[in-house]
Amino acid sequence: MKKFKGRVIAGGSWEGEAVVSKGGVNTLATFQKSAMGNKKEVIVSDQNNPDIFGKNITGKALCLPITIGSTTGGLVIQTVCSMKINPACFLFSEHIDSLAASGIVLAKVWESSDVIAVDKLGEEFLSTVRTGDRLRVDEDGTVTIL
Repeated sequence: MKKFKGRVIAGGSWEGEAVVSKGGVNTLATFQKSAMGNKKEVIVSDQNNPDIFGKNITGKALCLPITIGSTTGGLVIQTVCSMKINPACFLFSEHIDSLAASGIVLAKVWESSDVIAVDKLGEEFLSTVRTGDRLRVDEDGTVTIL
């Protein structure tokens, strides 16, 4: 069991499976096909991200350094949260970017989403956590690899 403490952006408690991207996650490329196709889950469509391409991330902890891509990033996150096909958690090793933060906050406020976001978990978090690991996220921003 290994614990990491981050900064809470959108609080909550959760336990479940991790999906890990070592590189930045392009929100538009990741979520677009599932959102536009009105799917019941997000199967990552970003073929430029081999860590997560083709993986189901709905209801899981998306562990990533940061999001990248166009200015639609926040809207895309808000949209998948409104559709209830979002990752349960966004766990950032780095400081959250403004586009991801805006989408997550809007999803919490406007969509009553239960999405969780924690940032500043550190490089060691991202180098330790593996896809398929079981995680627990606590209200105070502690992430435990079980």
